[in-house]
Amino acid sequence: MPRAGLSAVDITWAGAVIVDEVGFHNLTLGQLAERLNVRAPSLYKHVGGLADVQHRIATLAMTELDDAIRDAIRGVAGREALGALATAIRTYVAEHPGRYAATIGARFAGPDDPLLKASTRVIDSISAVLRGYGIAEDEIVHAIRAMRCALHGFATLQATDGFQWSGDAEESFQWLIGFMDRGLRPARRRVAARA
Repeated sequence: MPRAGLSAVDITWAGAVIVDEVGFHNLTLGQLAERLNVRAPSLYKHVGGLADVQHRIATLAMTELDDAIRDAIRGVAGREALGALATAIRTYVAEHPGRYAATIGARFAGPDDPLLKASTRVIDSISAVLRGYGIAEDEIVHAIRAMRCALHGFATLQATDGFQWSGDAEESFQWLIGFMDRGLRPARRRVAARA
């Protein structure tokens, strides 16, 4: 018999907390059951197994990341929006490394998958920042990928203590934002030249 009041949402939240503590790939149903004070087989009354929980955590993470990005970029444009976007992503990865790791390589289950919808909103927010630079539609996918690679790389390296040499990581982060801003500005000039 399932624990009274236990739901898939409860299991997802407990899993999200655990993955931030021990790492996404270290999550087990046994840990979840222990955290929720139930037997592991009881979890199957609410979720389809570990893969289902992992997918739910990825969806939660993308939803939270989308909220953080949208709040950060509201009402700003240009370099200020770029900096707000970058900071929102970096902060989320630092605060929720396990949840963020759940999003990497997560597959969509179909067109109605909540993970796809949340991921699309994140990409739409990144696109909005890039459109502020006048990125042409035929280049927007490349710009999104380049920006995600740069921000993902910095944030995950910092979250895993990958910057162990001397120098201020915050100064490097601001340098990265400036570097991306300068790189995106020529796109605006190319668009203007086409007009």
